[in-house]
Parts: sequence; structure tokens; C-alpha cells
Amino acid sequence: MKVYFKRYGSVNRIAVCALLLSLLFMACGPAEQEIVREAKSSGMTTKETPIFPIPQELQLGEGYFELNEETVILVPTRASEDDLFLARFLADELADKYGLILDIEKGSKPLDDKRFILIGSLDNPLVKSYNRDADLGVTKTNPGPEGYVLQVDEQRVVIAGSDQQGAFYGLQSLRQLVRSAEGFNIPCQTVRDWPCTPFRAIKLYVPGRDNIPYFKRFLKDFMVLYKYNKVILEVNAVMRLERHPELNVGWRELADYLNYTRLNYPMGTNGIFLNSTHHDAGDGDILEKEEIRDMVQYANHHFLEVIPELPTLDHSFYLLTRHRELAEIQTDLWPSAYCPSTPEVYDLLFDVFDEYIEVMQPKMIHIGRDEWWSAPIDVCPKCRGKNYFDLFVEDINKIHGYLASKNIRIAMWGDHLLENVWGPGYIDQTSDTGYKYKTPGGLPPEMVKEKIPKDILIFNWFYHLNATNDSTLADLGFEQIYGNLLPSIRYWDLRKEIPGVLGGSPSSWTATNEFNFGKDLMGYYIGSANVLWSETQLTPREYFEKVQQLIPGIRRDLDGKRLPSEGEDGVTPLPIASNYNKPMASIDLSTLKSGEVTTWNNRFVIDEVTNPNRFGITTQRDGKATAIQIGEDVSSFIFLHACTKRTKNAKAYKMIYNFDDSAELLGWYEVTYEDGFVETVPIRYGWNILEWDVKKESSFNEWRNYDYYQSGWQDRYCYAADAIDCSSDMQANPITFYAYEWENTRYGINISKVELKGTGIVDAKGEVNSVMLVALSVVKKREVKTLDAE
Repeated sequence: MKVYFKRYGSVNRIAVCALLLSLLFMACGPAEQEIVREAKSSGMTTKETPIFPIPQELQLGEGYFELNEETVILVPTRASEDDLFLARFLADELADKYGLILDIEKGSKPLDDKRFILIGSLDNPLVKSYNRDADLGVTKTNPGPEGYVLQVDEQRVVIAGSDQQGAFYGLQSLRQLVRSAEGFNIPCQTVRDWPCTPFRAIKLYVPGRDNIPYFKRFLKDFMVLYKYNKVILEVNAVMRLERHPELNVGWRELADYLNYTRLNYPMGTNGIFLNSTHHDAGDGDILEKEEIRDMVQYANHHFLEVIPELPTLDHSFYLLTRHRELAEIQTDLWPSAYCPSTPEVYDLLFDVFDEYIEVMQPKMIHIGRDEWWSAPIDVCPKCRGKNYFDLFVEDINKIHGYLASKNIRIAMWGDHLLENVWGPGYIDQTSDTGYKYKTPGGLPPEMVKEKIPKDILIFNWFYHLNATNDSTLADLGFEQIYGNLLPSIRYWDLRKEIPGVLGGSPSSWTATNEFNFGKDLMGYYIGSANVLWSETQLTPREYFEKVQQLIPGIRRDLDGKRLPSEGEDGVTPLPIASNYNKPMASIDLSTLKSGEVTTWNNRFVIDEVTNPNRFGITTQRDGKATAIQIGEDVSSFIFLHACTKRTKNAKAYKMIYNFDDSAELLGWYEVTYEDGFVETVPIRYGWNILEWDVKKESSFNEWRNYDYYQSGWQDRYCYAADAIDCSSDMQANPITFYAYEWENTRYGINISKVELKGTGIVDAKGEVNSVMLVALSVVKKREVKTLDAE
């Protein structure tokens, strides 16, 4: 297909893509569409590498590079700040995560007497000379922008980037090789790698103050590790606005109102549907300009471009909380859409733009503009009788002209630029209260062609509605990226060849914190990273397995904790067979292993069954189970548990006022101290537990056919607990349990007992979704070391 496209030019490329996409979309049902997707799977050599996204080219050698404290990180005698940044990044990584202390050594040539690591672009003289002498073939155009070559032999590791960003991404691949290496022995290999798309973003809400540390870890230890290069940050009225402090006050009032009334969004006048308040951006609070500036600088330092998002036209709650006089419907308690016929709107909007531009210094601003549902035709007195499509176009051009004068490009959602998304003309609507009204649909094609600036970058979230939408945008002259990107995007090999397709961006539509991202979104982000970087795409089965493989390491990077099991003390299994109470008849645990099972640093012993009617400690209909006696001070417990069936893990944005309970509470552990104080350890589905048979074929097929959709429940991986295969026959009867570590909150106080309790929730069949605990391990208090006197 690529050869055909190159031969026949861009116009025919659009036509061919449109035809093929249309035929595939019409001809294939869900099962056939998956077959089309799975048929694109390629060789196993690159897929088996620990480097992810999967590199474009990989050649394995013989032998290993032994990484130890005799290894040095080599920089030029007159090292640039770029060279030193890469060297210090690696040195800090090795010290912080592995306890390895490597010296940074300056030199004028590669070393013959020491193992060394050398990282840089061709601007680094040592890299430049090594590239020439070793015939790596790296130039500014080969592998190309953001590309690199990573060469590992027994004496050296060299990363040569086509540019500084390429050297940085080569370093991320090295980080992954170090993590996977047994005994820090890195297999010899040569990797030649580059991205298949230039725009690789994640759309997030700006974090609240308490979550800024997590946000920075997410940037450094997830986004750049998996080679994203942009972050779209919805900011609304979160930053302190000196020209309009009333917007900050109104922002807090909006968040408080919705949280205290337990609403996700308000209702409009006459029951008109309003949504996407996004009041959990900034956790519903205010950040100082210095905090925003610091986050932007941190991102830029790690080669992440920050694109602020400030919604315009609709979803503009943040502008209107204290300016109802500017609203399209002034009788709304919390107006969503501003009136484009009111000139004062632009004084306010441009003031807000200016303050954010001063602090964030963006090259691009995303201006929203999706779902113009809060502007019922002819209700606003100032807009009555006007053509609402003209209003839409005039509004865009005012904003475009203002930002273009500051050399800032616009990005926007494109659903109102195509008639086949919302329909042509004005669309009939009926509110929940029975009120009938009309809202604007898609702009007429000629209006889009003639009146909408073509340098606007379009975010295409509607690619799944009709596969030809992408080609239509290209025909109209726009560049586009796939917004709300999912790893399951169909016909990707065709779509990324459409002229003007730059890449994509998965999205978060909820507050930025570890719980929301972990339980709902990490699978999307992992899969999308590979879609946007690699030419080697994963089948659904491979994607399913890759997510489960990577999640434990991702959590250890992002949670900001060093749990006791990650130290030097070791993990001790406790015997709990005397507490077993689970009847085996209800589920098939016949192939459950007995004896030792392990994962990462955790070790368990599943006790051999002596009573065939009991297996594991399980919550019953009354929610109770037998207490496990402890009688000592321990540093942590590691529970090996699973539930008996699938249940609810709704997206966090379905319960903005109470994120935790969007994941169903199945039970809890009660940890009782010797003084009677009780700590509870919640057990939440999709966060720290899943069902025991999650890996059965029928379960996988349901997950695949559901297409892991943006609003669907995430129930195929467990972020906070490590999945352990516990069956002696994982093909015929797969059994998976989940290792969840809880750290003692009261060091120095003995724990007397641990009890498992369940909520006793009964499903439609009258069955309880029980929690099964099959093994328990502890990290004991460390013994005091003594040194013998000489």
C-alpha cells in the first residue's frame, strides 16, 4: 500500500484510503474486523523484546553487557548541558531504583579499559566519532527525527540519536532493558528505531496540588518511558487569574456545588442536557502561576510539549460561573455555552488566554468546541434569528485571528465540521422534562471549505462512527490526529497513511490521580503508545498479555512508594490452612497449585488441601470469615486473593464526587492491633482484585468483542495487585490470583489478628460475589544488625 501511495500521489492516497476504509467498514462485522486486525501481526523477534513500544528494527547478538559499579557513563571533555542531562538522568535512575552508583567520566575518546555507556546526538563529539567508526549510519535524516540507534556489546552501550530527542528515547529503551535484565546482564543487540507518527499525546486535566508529584512521575516514568511527546492539559479556571479572580472563586463554587449535591453535571433550564463541566480539573481548586509554570518546565525538560486546553463556545462553565450575563441561556444555574453575539465574551476569553500564554508559553492551544448542545436555537435574545452556523464560524475566526497574531496554532475537536456526526442543519432534541428544542448540527461542507482556517489541527474522536470521516477531513484540507484514541482503532495501517494524519491522543476525562488512571486508563495508554510509535502492531491477545505484563512495573514507578517487600528483608509465607472455609463445589479450583508461587519480590505458599470441601478463606453470605491470628509487629501483609465473578468497575467520571466507589467494594480486611485499634483495607474490583478466571478464553473474547471502549468498564487488569498464574494447567483451567501489599500504618505496635469481611452483595441469581484468600505472606520487622568488635 505504501508503494502504491508513493507512486500515485496524495490526492489518490485520500481516495484509495476512503474507498478501502468504506468497504472494510461496511463489509466487516465485529468478528471479521478483528480478523482483519489480527492478520497484520508480524514476526516474534521484535515482539519478544522488553523494549516497548516495539522497536522498528532489532538484531540480537551473542553475549551480555555486564552492568555494575565498575561501569562508567562517558561524556565529552567539554560536555554540553544536553549531554550532562542524559548522563545524570541515567545515573539517577540506576541509583534510585537499583542502588547502582555509576560515575560520570569525561573523556576525549571511547574507553578501552572500562565498560562504558555513551548517550547523545550527533552533536556529541564522542557519539559522532563512534557513529563514524562503528558505521552505525546515523544521520539527521536516518533513522530521522526522534530516531536513534542503540548498540549493546560486551564492552559498551552506545545510544546515537538523529537528534537530542532521539538520544533521549534511546535512553528510555535502555531503561527498559536494565529493568528486564537478569543480574544486570543486558543481552547484546542493535536496535534501530524511530516513530511512525510525530504527534503522540495524552489528554489530561491539570492536577490538583496534592497530585502534582504523581503527575510528574506520570510524565517521567510513564509518558516519556513509552515515548509520548506531548501532553494536552485542560486548565479551565484552575490557575490563579489576576485579571479575573472572580473566575477562580466561581470555579470553586461550581466544584463544591456538584460534589455536595452528588451530581456529575448540572441540569439546564427546562431540563436541557448539560455535561462535561470538568470541575475536577485541578481537583476543583486553584493553583498558583508558579505551580503551573513549574509543571510546564518539567514537561519541556523531558521533551514533552504542553498544549493547554481552554474550552470555547460550549463546555465553558469556567468562564460563566460569575458571568451569567455572557451566557447563551442566562437562566441556567451553571451556564455551559457563552453567547457569541456578545462582544464582551471575547474581552473575557482573551484575557484568560493571555494569562495562560504568559505562564505556559505554548506553541498550540486546544480550544475545545465539541458538543455544542447548550445553545437551543432562537432561545438567546441576541442570537435569535441569526444563522447559528455563521455564529460558529465567526467565533472560530475571532479566536483564530487573536491566537494567530501571537504565533499560536489552534487545535479543536472536529465533530461540528462534518454533517454525518451530528446530522445536517438543526437537530430536534427533547429534554428529560419533555421540553422540545433544536440544536446546531454539522456545518455545511461548503462553509467548512470556504470559511474555516485550514491550519487548525482537528482532533477526530468520531473515527469509530464512520471510517471515511478521516478522509473527509483530509479532503477539506485539514491536518488531524485521532482524539480519544483507543488501541483497538481499526484499519490503522490505512489510516496513518492518509495525508495530514499526524498521530493520536488517548484521553482522560477525570481528575489526574493514581487511582483514576490506574484502575481505568493505563491499558489504553500502554496500547496507544505502541500504535503511535511502532510499525509492529499487537493482536488483541498480545495486547491483553502485554498490559498485564507491564502493569506491575508501571505501578512501582508511579505510586511514589517503596514497599517493604521491595527491600532486603524477604517475604515470609504464613500458614493459613486451618482457616480455610471455601466449599469447592461452586467454582473449579481443581487445578489450583499447592506449594510455593512467586511474583516479583513476593513469595506465597498455598497450603495443600487436606479437606476437599474447604479451599481458601472466603467471605460467605453473612460477609464473615475466620480471623487469622498474627501476634507480632510486621512491616506489611501481602494478600493473595481473587473474587468469584466479574462485577462493576465504572469509569471514575461516572462518580466524580466519590471516585473510590466507582470500583465496587467487595469487602475489606480488618487489621486489629493489640490495643484494639482497627485499620480497614478496602478490596475494590478493578483496583486490587479481579475474578479468579479472568484469563479463560471466553472472558478474553468478551473483552475483545466489547472493543475495550472509552466508556466501558475496565475489568481485564488489576492495577494495584500483581496477577499470579496459580493453575497447574493454565490452558484448560486458567486460575489467577492477585498479590496485594498493604503496609502497616503503625510500626512498633503488634498486630493481633486479620479478618476478611465481605459486603455480602447478592447478584440477580442470588449468588454472592465472594472474596477468596488462598495465601498470606508478611514482611517481618527487620532485625537489628550488630557489628562484631575487632
